[in-house]
Amino acid sequence: MDSRYPSIEWLAERARKRMPGFAYDYLAGGCFSEINLARNTSDIREVQFMPHYLRDFKGASQECELFGKKYDAPFGIAPVGLQGLMWPRSCEILAKAAKERNVPFCLSTVGTASIETIAEITEGDFWFQLYHPAEDELRDKLLERAAAAGCKTLVILADTPTFAYRPKEIRNGLSIPPRMTARNIFQMCTRPTWSFSQLAAGAPEFKTMKPYIPKGLNMKHLGLFMNKTFSGRLTESKIKAIRDKWQGNLVVKGIVNPEDAAKAIALGVDGMIVSNHGGRQLDPGQSTIKPLANLAKEFKGKVKLMMDSGIRSGPDIAASLACGADFVFCGRAPMFGVCAMGDKGGDQALSILKRQLQQVMEQIGCETLEDLPKHLITES
Repeated sequence: MDSRYPSIEWLAERARKRMPGFAYDYLAGGCFSEINLARNTSDIREVQFMPHYLRDFKGASQECELFGKKYDAPFGIAPVGLQGLMWPRSCEILAKAAKERNVPFCLSTVGTASIETIAEITEGDFWFQLYHPAEDELRDKLLERAAAAGCKTLVILADTPTFAYRPKEIRNGLSIPPRMTARNIFQMCTRPTWSFSQLAAGAPEFKTMKPYIPKGLNMKHLGLFMNKTFSGRLTESKIKAIRDKWQGNLVVKGIVNPEDAAKAIALGVDGMIVSNHGGRQLDPGQSTIKPLANLAKEFKGKVKLMMDSGIRSGPDIAASLACGADFVFCGRAPMFGVCAMGDKGGDQALSILKRQLQQVMEQIGCETLEDLPKHLITES
């Protein structure tokens, strides 16, 4: 691990200095006034642990099993759209780091690497997140490609029924359709490492979607095409149709209330990710840790219960697991690593998270991940 950047916070600061402002804002920003963005992490950090120092302790293990596969840590890399805009080839860098560290990597439909490229890097050991297309034909083509590439776990989004209102992205021209401003061009000129790396890698593209995008579209018409191609609102009938077609593990992401959870389980999903899309969709909503704890009381053991949004450290991972998650996913933290350190950044971020989680478990005397809830300090 590079001792110059021993925390995700330091990676984020280094990334901010290396990226154009519009790219950093896209990565780090949220919707509206970014209240829920901040609430995600602050609420996780209200969780406290009780250490036991005088008990016998045989060491702490982070090994876990999820959907029949053993992983070396209880966290994976969450899907992030437009990764290549933030740093060239970041999608491929993170997939490689995840494979080497034996943790899952999830590719977004609107990521900047193709299903087939990620399958090659991970030897078919990856997850795929589907933005539901408006047309069933395109949905089926994407499912077929994912299955043919070896993907065993499909994630479908419930928390993006509408395009979010993100003031920073609107100001920076990253709305739909996108626009390039003189301000953005100036920012690129002041970040030569990013700019030359982008030139070498080529302009970022929606690689998975590339076969279906008409050739010759300018940025405006590409944005309009993508806008019309996807239907954000997930319904019971859409989940059922996918469940009937998809033979692997099916996970619904964005579940935050018991009614939706019960419906998803009745439809045969194998897992749920409690998520608010990283605080990027609903500002006056709950942080993820609170609905996680409530859902765990009713559904723990009936379905694999996972969480993302707001997780920036090993203690955050420990808190999420202690509150009921079987597994967690981190989106921004690994991206900060890549944007800060390039090819080495994915491994740096994963190393930080794993070492921090190990220290927490050793400090409180927790030998297994399943025992973390026993160390929770609960209000009387």
